[in-house]
Amino acid sequence: MAGRFAIGVDLGGTNLRVAVVTAEGELLEKVTESTKALHGSDRVVDVMASEIRRLTAKHSGPGPLLGIGIGIPGILDLSAGILRKSPNLPGWEDYPVRQEIERRIGAPVVLDNDANAAAMGEFWLGAGRGHDSLFMLTQGTGVGGGIVLNGKIWHGMTGMAGEPGHMTVEPDGPPCGCGNRGCLEQYAGATAIMRMAREAAASGSAAGLARAMRNDPAFGAQNLHVLALAGDKAALEIFRRAGKALGIALSGVINLLNVSVYCFGGGVAGAWDMLQPHILREVRERSFVYNATAANRGLERETIITCALLGPDAGLYGAARLAILKAAEEQQQPSTCRDGPA
Repeated sequence: MAGRFAIGVDLGGTNLRVAVVTAEGELLEKVTESTKALHGSDRVVDVMASEIRRLTAKHSGPGPLLGIGIGIPGILDLSAGILRKSPNLPGWEDYPVRQEIERRIGAPVVLDNDANAAAMGEFWLGAGRGHDSLFMLTQGTGVGGGIVLNGKIWHGMTGMAGEPGHMTVEPDGPPCGCGNRGCLEQYAGATAIMRMAREAAASGSAAGLARAMRNDPAFGAQNLHVLALAGDKAALEIFRRAGKALGIALSGVINLLNVSVYCFGGGVAGAWDMLQPHILREVRERSFVYNATAANRGLERETIITCALLGPDAGLYGAARLAILKAAEEQQQPSTCRDGPA
């Protein structure tokens, strides 16, 4: 596949990113557009298609385009290529994403959930490189995840596999938008972390945190991480709660999947130094599979818990990889044509 390349697309609520990635995993070029500034699904798809055509023409010299992969947040009907619902893309309900893109560019598209694409990227070139399977948990506004088993995304029956954000970690915890209570997403996503920060500030027992939030209207999870690093007790307690919830959820996932790599990505995972000790403490207490296979025991196969390595580009690499795998799969399929008599 020398010289061949794929286009990877990461469509988010804030940015649209399109990249050229070779079959060997080299990122040749990346462009970014503001999703919000484009005002509406049709305009976003128009710009996406235009960038795909431009990048394909620019890089098609050394080898042909293998395919186009797109990662998109929300609930997807993978067989129909339709985005059913996405909290990060309002107005896109029941939008035929694959059909509209293919109509504009005249080429087939591989569509998948953005967390699945990120998991595939980490499996291919990041924390899962050299392993056969991986589970990735993504901490952004909410909490998502992706499962790679023996080199392939595990989608489940309807494409909804890999939703750790809606695992119950506290039966009587805060209500979640999914209808449940005490979901992991209510403790470990950026929205939840800031909810806990506001609650702490309003309680009157977190003067330093309250002051920092008053002085900075844009105070967010990254600012909270800085406070925690400085030793602020309220900030440290919030990350303890988040890490504990993550550890409880991860313990169940490890017991269920028994894969070799579990990695954490997304913006909130930037506070890995604050989260890791609490995650590991819970996993050691709750997962018998982890205790039997923990890293550094000299076992042939060990359980690795780590942060993701590719940062925000994981989804771009993964989307491109999905297109590359699809091209290889089609190349291996036997032809329906036959020479000579039957």
